[in-house]
Amino acid sequence: MHLSRLGLYAVLVTAIAAATSCTNARSDWRTASREPVGLAPDPADVKEAVVQVYGARTVGSKGLFGVHTWVAVKPARAQEWIVYEVVGWRLPWSQSAVVVQSRAPDARWFGAEPELYADRRGQGVDQLIERIDIAARAYPYGAKYRAWPGPNSNTFTAWIARAVPELELDLPATAIGKDYLGSSIVGAAPSGSGVQLSLGGVLGLAVSAVDGLEFNVLGLNFGISQNGLKLPMVGRVGITSGSINGVEPSRSSSPMSGESL
Repeated sequence: MHLSRLGLYAVLVTAIAAATSCTNARSDWRTASREPVGLAPDPADVKEAVVQVYGARTVGSKGLFGVHTWVAVKPARAQEWIVYEVVGWRLPWSQSAVVVQSRAPDARWFGAEPELYADRRGQGVDQLIERIDIAARAYPYGAKYRAWPGPNSNTFTAWIARAVPELELDLPATAIGKDYLGSSIVGAAPSGSGVQLSLGGVLGLAVSAVDGLEFNVLGLNFGISQNGLKLPMVGRVGITSGSINGVEPSRSSSPMSGESL
């Protein structure tokens, strides 16, 4: 037990140090890299429909605690990717923080390397893409943004996941805002399966086969799922960066198989 605790402490210290280093390295967001990292298939080579969900540490000191997430889609035979995300700093000059644009899905988020949370390909995925588009355009909090406890970019991604539970999206503990349900207290867990109790995204509990068991305390997540432990600031312990369930994203699977890549 003593060794297990030491191991957990080591993971926490390492994660905090890495996040701090990442935050310092990206202090000037204007010159930070937005280059892709090679996790997304090239539309010129992959003709099948693909949906991917990504997250990367946010800009500045907020990156110690949370990530920014987005949903990327490529319909069958499409020549480009479309990314759906919420960008809060748009609101001073735009009526909505929701952004739908063509860009590299695996681009660094102002220097921060993205992680792949879900990958769905092949038969039936075009129908999922249609539902993702409908859900994104029906997002009810486009004119409102709060980094904590939401609504924010993670609230948006969880909104899509609840509308399209076939994605089986298991967001990490660092996706602060995913538990925000607005004025509702009871709803589906962020993956769209199971059940969640949430008081304004500040306190709550979620249980599902995808999300596992999660406790939300002041917006910080503690829990366990099939992908490992979920811890504040760390995100997830027990999953390899750039892969889902330990499987590299270069492989594909049926969207209904229950197997994430």
